[in-house]
Amino acid sequence: MYDKLEDILIHYQELLNMLQEPDVAGDSQRLTKLMKEQAELTPIVEAYEKYKKAKETIEDSLMMLDEESDEEMKEMLKEELNGAKKDVEELEQELKILLLPKDPNDDRNVVVEIRSAAGGDEAALFAAELYRMYAHYAETQGWKVEMVEWEETGIGGLKNGSFIFSGNKVYSKMKYESGVHRVQRVPETESGGRIHTSTASVVVMPQPDEIDIQDIVIAEKDIRIDVMRASGNGGQCVNTTDSAVRLTHYPTGIVIYSQTEKSQIQNREKAFNLLRTKLYDLELQKRIDENSATRLGQIGTGDRSEKIRTYNFPQGRVTDHRINLTLYKLDKVMNGDIEEIIDGCITADQALKLSQLQEQQ
Repeated sequence: MYDKLEDILIHYQELLNMLQEPDVAGDSQRLTKLMKEQAELTPIVEAYEKYKKAKETIEDSLMMLDEESDEEMKEMLKEELNGAKKDVEELEQELKILLLPKDPNDDRNVVVEIRSAAGGDEAALFAAELYRMYAHYAETQGWKVEMVEWEETGIGGLKNGSFIFSGNKVYSKMKYESGVHRVQRVPETESGGRIHTSTASVVVMPQPDEIDIQDIVIAEKDIRIDVMRASGNGGQCVNTTDSAVRLTHYPTGIVIYSQTEKSQIQNREKAFNLLRTKLYDLELQKRIDENSATRLGQIGTGDRSEKIRTYNFPQGRVTDHRINLTLYKLDKVMNGDIEEIIDGCITADQALKLSQLQEQQ
């Protein structure tokens, strides 16, 4: 590990030197790439510098203890020594986590799909609440939310919807939300006061970047494009022009419906972007399925049919079954306060990867 850290330190200094070069400053594309790489390495370098300083403190304290005769001074040196030893242990763990292989998709924006499942109208109402939960969470993160598809039920529920979340490291957090979400509560339409269980599914897909998009070939013969008048909310002109676009991709059976823009051209572009994202995600899931060890070693992007969380309204609690975390603050969670759950998933994911790494060594 330490040889690798020394190599990172050398490379980091090289990056700093390159960023000072005039020809780099004049090349915006190269400058952006180097600055991004520097930003990614900075936490590792800072932790390693602190680690080396703590190790030096241990050596100095031990040397001084051997030479010191004053008891009061010895006690001070022992305190300093113990503090440095504790710092070394904590920094070693931090460095192991920082050196874990990064998910190449973590920096990407995402497309989130929410679909009501078992439970009829109640499931659709819950699906709409999940969207509002994520929209509020996105707001706290400074992310932009863009609607692609919204098919609602007559009572304000969400049958299925697609949304783009864009911002800083969106996939690194949202990937833990893929799976089946279960709600337990008494529906408003239930006169007998019985608790019902309903479900909604959430799929989080990383958006491909420009390089990946070039590799996704969509043959004209494989696509059917239908245009029609949009339905539901979408603005004053939504029902007066044939602005909605539906794409059918024959090889995969994927159907995309985009109606949130007033222009047919904009809806068409949005539908094709969503199709590319789904095709990219299919390839990603295929690679995960081919490597069963990868799937077993994932908290966030494994089996999407897995029931990951239960929202129990009568008891005011939320339970994430993957990490055995229960919070008694359902109202706050439904209002977008899901950071504690996501942080728990990240910590569990890191612990799992660390244990697998140790088994391989």
